[in-house]
This record gives sequence, structure tokens and C-alpha cells, in this order.
Amino acid sequence: QCRFIFPDNLLGISWVDSSWIPILNNGSVLDYFSERSNPFYDRTCNNEVVKMQRMTLDHLNQMVGVEYILLHAQEPILFIIRKQQRQSPTQVMPLADYYIIAGVIYQAPDLGSVINSRVLTAVHGIQSAFEEAMSYCRYHPSKGYWWHFKDEEEREKTKPKAKKKEEPSSIFQRQRVDALLLDLRQKFPPRFVQQKPGEKPVPVDQIKKEPEPVPEAVKTEEKETVKNAQSAGAKGPPEKRMRLQ
Repeated sequence: QCRFIFPDNLLGISWVDSSWIPILNNGSVLDYFSERSNPFYDRTCNNEVVKMQRMTLDHLNQMVGVEYILLHAQEPILFIIRKQQRQSPTQVMPLADYYIIAGVIYQAPDLGSVINSRVLTAVHGIQSAFEEAMSYCRYHPSKGYWWHFKDEEEREKTKPKAKKKEEPSSIFQRQRVDALLLDLRQKFPPRFVQQKPGEKPVPVDQIKKEPEPVPEAVKTEEKETVKNAQSAGAKGPPEKRMRLQ
């Protein structure tokens, strides 16, 4: 199974041939990399010349041009292959690195691509943060600038409203209320009276009024008044005295 495309930038693609995965090792990994369907392989390299002439890879040191070598191997999971420009048997210049993980080939990014990707990611995050912050900013000529967050409105809607504690009434309020109730009771006397709790109210007209007992103090005062009147009638009127001029 082969998966490949040929774009200009090879950093975003991968290639794999599942038939080679069970037999990958240090000796077969370069043959696997040199498959014609592999987009990372350059068919004009010295490896292709050595392969066509059926020579060993040791002859690459005696040639000049582009070549592929096995840089690092950790069987059976990881292999690193380097593409380099050979100028002499002792002088080479690295061009690109490729790593094979579980049979899938990727191109390792260069330093410029890594820095460019990190900078673009940071700039995108900062720009998104500024755009989101500007969406919460509000302005009015009379108020000025302020922040309007939607989360606060949702929290206020979902937050249970706290019940306000009723403050106890003052002495002045209680006295005034009692006075008003007494005044209303005098103006509008009740028509029904409940004599005992639990009983039905009875009209005021049907209640038998018992004669009010005369206080003893009133009787004693009346007796003293009668005695004084009798004593005054027995003595007669007081004598008139002459005025001295």
C-alpha cells in the first residue's frame, strides 16, 4: 500500500509501503527508501548509479554528487537517513534528514521552517486574543470605555437570587401602627366577635350585656354626700357677720 503526493513542500506529507514493514532492518532500509514511488527519493543520486551497476555502498565514498546514507538505526522502529552532497572522499555537506517510524517516512524540518512555524503560531494566537478582547470592549460618550462579558450575564442569570433580610420595625413605627389601628377600630367597630378561640364568630347584637357592678367607691361617696346634707339642714344657715369699714 503506497500513499504519496508530490507538492513543492515535502514537510507536510508522508510515505509508507506496508509490504516492507515486516522485513525492515539496517540492510534493507536503504532499498526501502529507494522505492520509485517514494517522493523523498532523488533518482539522479549516486545510490541509484551504484544500484544499477550492482556495486556495494562503499563505492559512494569515491563518487561526487548527491547520496543517501543510514545515519542512525534503532530496529525495528526508528531509522534516520541523511541526504548529503559529497564533494570529496572526506568532505560532505548535509542537505536533508528523513526519519522512518514504524515504516512511515517523514522529512525532518529545517531550522528556518521550525522558527517560521513557531512565529506564525504565536502571531496567530496573539491576533486571536486581540480580536476576542476587542469583541468585549464597549464605548459610550457619556460612560467611556468598559468591558462587557457574556459569561458574567449567564452567571448572573443562573445564580440564585439572595433573599433580602427584612429589617425589624422601630418603636416609632409600632406605636404609630397601633394608634392607627385603634382609631380605625373606634370608627368602625367589629360586627362579629369570637368569644373563645376555635368557636364561630357571633354578632355583637346577640351578646347579652350584663349589668355593670357599681363600684364601692361611688357608693361611699354618695353616703358621705347625704350625711353632709342632713347635718347642714339641722344646723341651719350660717350667721352673717358684719363688715368692718
